[in-house]
Amino acid sequence: MRKVFSYGPLLIVVAASLWAFDGIIRRSLYTLPSITIVFYEHLFGAIILLPYFISTFKKEGLTRREFFLLLFISMFSGVLGTLWFTTALLKTNFISFSVVYLIQKLQPIFAITTAAILLKEKITKSYIKWAILALTAAYFVTFKNGVINFSTGSGTIIAAIYALGAAFAWGTSTAFSKLALVKRPSTYITSIRFFFTSILGLLMVFAMGQSQSLVSPTFSQYSRFLLIAVSTGMFSVAIYYQGLKKVQANVSTILELVYPLLAVFIDATLYKSFLAPTQYLAGVVLLFAIYQISKIQLSLK
Repeated sequence: MRKVFSYGPLLIVVAASLWAFDGIIRRSLYTLPSITIVFYEHLFGAIILLPYFISTFKKEGLTRREFFLLLFISMFSGVLGTLWFTTALLKTNFISFSVVYLIQKLQPIFAITTAAILLKEKITKSYIKWAILALTAAYFVTFKNGVINFSTGSGTIIAAIYALGAAFAWGTSTAFSKLALVKRPSTYITSIRFFFTSILGLLMVFAMGQSQSLVSPTFSQYSRFLLIAVSTGMFSVAIYYQGLKKVQANVSTILELVYPLLAVFIDATLYKSFLAPTQYLAGVVLLFAIYQISKIQLSLK
């Protein structure tokens, strides 16, 4: 087991596991606009990483190509993906078994396709087999007895479009992040991403007419932003990038399915949203598929 879940895959799983706790930490931030939350969580992370960023930038520098690459990652993964997904959830009243979560399961498809085109990552028959099984299991983990709620009001179609945009933004960013990590330290890339996203987030706050919300957070909410930065935010992204540096993007996107798996079990434990037998079975199948894909990653070395 130690050999299978070696350094790279293990770090991806740890990062995805931390993301599963994100919803719990954010619950007290519901009074703030989504874009304001995006700005502050990245600002706190950027401030923590600032000394490292300054000292490393003097040594590493940044090419024009890397600048635009990281700008793309920051805008799509850091800002737009979060905004689009949150907007989609608002349109369906945050119903967790709605079409929004169904479409979100398309994220690995975008990641795998982009990785094949951009990074020339090979897709073996063995990988396809276990990836399909993992995606199918993730579906049944998310939706109790496989039932999707399509009757979530007139905003369902619009929600589906936003959810598709979020899946595209996060999925393609996996491959682009992998590309950015080829020649640079993972923590350095993390610091640049948070620095760029803070700037882009602030611009979006003003563009969306939410500038007054910048002074709205309470002391408790500022403390929550700091907690996010050192757990499910900056810290988890740094772990994720360190793992992604050593793992193929198409493998990473499947390992990340630990996130919805653990999130469903956390929801059941804390909020008594009890699971159906099919969800427990699907969870076991998903973990087994992830185990097999980790073995494939090792065979590529």
